[in-house]
Amino acid sequence: MTTTDLDIHGMTCASCVAHVEGRLNNIDGVEATVNLATESAHVTHDDHVADADLIAAVEAAGYEARVRGDEHAHDHDDPGAHLGRRLALAAPLTAIVVLLAMVPGVPRLPWLQLVLTLPVLGWAGWPFHRAAWRAARHRSSTMDTLVSIGTVAAFGWSTVALVTDSSDHSYFEVATVVTTFLLLGRRLEARSKRDAGAALRALLEAGAKRAVLADLLGEREVDVAELRPGNRVVVRPGAQVPTDAVVVDGTSHLDESMVTGESRPVVRRPGDRLIGGTLNLDTRLVAEVTSVGADTVLARIAAAVARAQEGKAPVQRIADRVSAVFVPVVLSIALITLVAWRLGSGSWSDAFVAAVAVLVVACPCALGLATPTALLVGTGRAAQLGIVVRDAAVLERVRSIDTVVLDKTGTLTTGMMTVRSTTGDDSAISLAAAVEAGSEHPIARAIAAHAPSAMTATSVTDVAGSGVRGIVDGHRVEVGRPAELTDQALAGAYAAARARGETAVVVRVDGVDSAVIGVGDSVKPDAADAVATMRGLGLSTVLLTGDHRSVAEEVAREVGVDEVISDVLPEHKGELVERLRAEGRSVAMVGDGTNDAIALTGADLGIAMGTGTGVAIETADIVLMNSDPGAIPQALRLSVRTLRTIRQNLVWAFGYNVVAIPLAAAGLLNPMIAGAAMAASSVCVVLNSLRLRRFGRD
Repeated sequence: MTTTDLDIHGMTCASCVAHVEGRLNNIDGVEATVNLATESAHVTHDDHVADADLIAAVEAAGYEARVRGDEHAHDHDDPGAHLGRRLALAAPLTAIVVLLAMVPGVPRLPWLQLVLTLPVLGWAGWPFHRAAWRAARHRSSTMDTLVSIGTVAAFGWSTVALVTDSSDHSYFEVATVVTTFLLLGRRLEARSKRDAGAALRALLEAGAKRAVLADLLGEREVDVAELRPGNRVVVRPGAQVPTDAVVVDGTSHLDESMVTGESRPVVRRPGDRLIGGTLNLDTRLVAEVTSVGADTVLARIAAAVARAQEGKAPVQRIADRVSAVFVPVVLSIALITLVAWRLGSGSWSDAFVAAVAVLVVACPCALGLATPTALLVGTGRAAQLGIVVRDAAVLERVRSIDTVVLDKTGTLTTGMMTVRSTTGDDSAISLAAAVEAGSEHPIARAIAAHAPSAMTATSVTDVAGSGVRGIVDGHRVEVGRPAELTDQALAGAYAAARARGETAVVVRVDGVDSAVIGVGDSVKPDAADAVATMRGLGLSTVLLTGDHRSVAEEVAREVGVDEVISDVLPEHKGELVERLRAEGRSVAMVGDGTNDAIALTGADLGIAMGTGTGVAIETADIVLMNSDPGAIPQALRLSVRTLRTIRQNLVWAFGYNVVAIPLAAAGLLNPMIAGAAMAASSVCVVLNSLRLRRFGRD
């Protein structure tokens, strides 16, 4: 199986989506999802199905298609500008027609109304008529079918009335006003859809275009596309990191907010990873390229977000079924309305007005835009916050989550050893730091960082299983496990440190026990607030770790989780998640994306924390690009808010049509008001979706 993405031109409503989707899915070995907001199709198909077959199927439905990324394909004009030109002609002519037709005391001049209506209906409204004719030639019907029939019928009826000297029953203003309102609505819709996709476009355009390559020829500027893994690049202060790389020389602060959503600059030192597109703030760096092109973190994020935006949430299923039959049903209702009014009132004029109102008030556009626009904005806003939602179906799974399982190291804790407590002589601790300064052991590095010393240790020797010893300023210093502690205060401090889950070491100076140092993994500053937020959302929290019970319980006490499961091997974490699910819980697993892979894939929802690895982006349901635990409830809340917006849009779209069509059939809606309502309905759906852009700011 392979995948192909198509850009599709000419779709205007949910019925168009249904026709295109149906044509594609009728091909053996093809499964297609068509998206109105992005005007695209994501197609999974057998290798024997050629791109030309897919394009032919779309064209058979009456639309134009091209394979995404095909540089030789025809680029269509900006639809917003195209509609704007037509609207600029239609608006003033429509205003004059309405003035002549509806304002008391103004001469009606019906022949002038006809002349002014012709360019509005014929040129400004041509996109509707062309699309309707194209659909008719392919034996289908869309929103444009309704608009074209309604406006042409109003013009035709009025022309006949004028020729037969029955100008009191002309409706030129209906043809012009409906056309103008719908052009305005389509233009606003196009602009709003563009705004909805702005976050993804910004992400795609965020990368650097040029790089400073350092090689045997010196430093020279090249296109980023010329870089290859293993090249060395120079990143100057104020410049973007050109592609994913590892620092080999220099230390600097970087602004990674455009990828991680984290506003605070982060320090990057030799050996640290750099993400392409991030901004170097203050010091020159030399880095070795690790990934280029589609393999970079930025490209993977953009691809994952695009896939999510092109997908469909399961809640869209009902709208899809309705869309497939929407226009034929509305045409039938309009015909029934025409006949019923003619038989009931005896007036063709009343019957005609009611039937036209039915045609122009029905709006399948809102049904087609309800889900994709909310996904566009929601997933785009998530990407701005450093949250990558992998597909639309994730949103509905988030709503059912009741238990969040949290890995300890790297999720709630920093994963770095730090000094948590000290007891005894401060000078002895400084001597211990001098002895530990040359070691790469995590405990040694924690002690050396806690009490930096200008003194230099000599004769440093590692003692297997017990610690390290050396000579500092003439003193014999030993740091490690004690054989026996005779000092009661130090013995008590040692026992207390171990009870708190710390690794405790004793400092002996010249053979005398002088200090106790407790070292442990430190809890992240925002971990407790994040857990409290999750509990406030009604979620049960579980700490799952391979650490000893005492260590796990100390962390649990600090952050406030509900339940602790400790002493678990990495390969058994998946079994623990399955056990929780077997108890009837709906489980979200939060881990680092690599060590917790089995648990992440076995949970109802997998959240990879603080990682930009390709594995995490491709496999986890949600990827958090920064390591702040506060991003966990933020991701859950944004997912729920996006799903809620989709549901609101669908309720509005269904509710609007359920109410508006019967009102029009009953003769309670003037066709002009009906046209305005139709235009406004789809714009309302898009504007409601755009409210998601404010998430996290309000």
